[in-house]
Amino acid sequence: MAKENSFDIVSKVDLSEVSNAINIAMKEIQNRYDFKGSKSQITLENDELVIISDDEFKLSQVKDVLLSKLIKREVPVKNIQYGKVESALGGTVRQRGKLVQGIDKDNAKKINTIIKDSRLKVKSQIQDDQIRVTGKNRDDLQQIIQAIRSADLPIDVQFINYR
Repeated sequence: MAKENSFDIVSKVDLSEVSNAINIAMKEIQNRYDFKGSKSQITLENDELVIISDDEFKLSQVKDVLLSKLIKREVPVKNIQYGKVESALGGTVRQRGKLVQGIDKDNAKKINTIIKDSRLKVKSQIQDDQIRVTGKNRDDLQQIIQAIRSADLPIDVQFINYR
């Protein structure tokens, strides 16, 4: 009997890389001339980014600086879901960005339909916040990975435990 091959589909954000990106972005914001005297600040509270600045224009500039640093550190920026801009203390504005960890039910169903539509001889099962794909042929598993990468999913996925 042939050995079963498998891999897991996960969606994770490395919080230490996010914290490093925040530190680098804050250093750049403190040194930039257009942010002199500004009350701009980025913090990480649990699994949520909190961005504070003087007005909405500066807030968008702070977000741009942060996104560039996150991309350089290979943090998936698709997994950040921003809330609405709200007013904060001292005439500033605040925006929260939730870091999405794991694959929720809706996205898991989308991924499963992509796998089923490929018509390859593989099985997929949802396990908590990840999906395990098993099959006898490694080439089929590679084709599944390519199909999922080419699909336009609202979250970024990684493929781990490829055996």
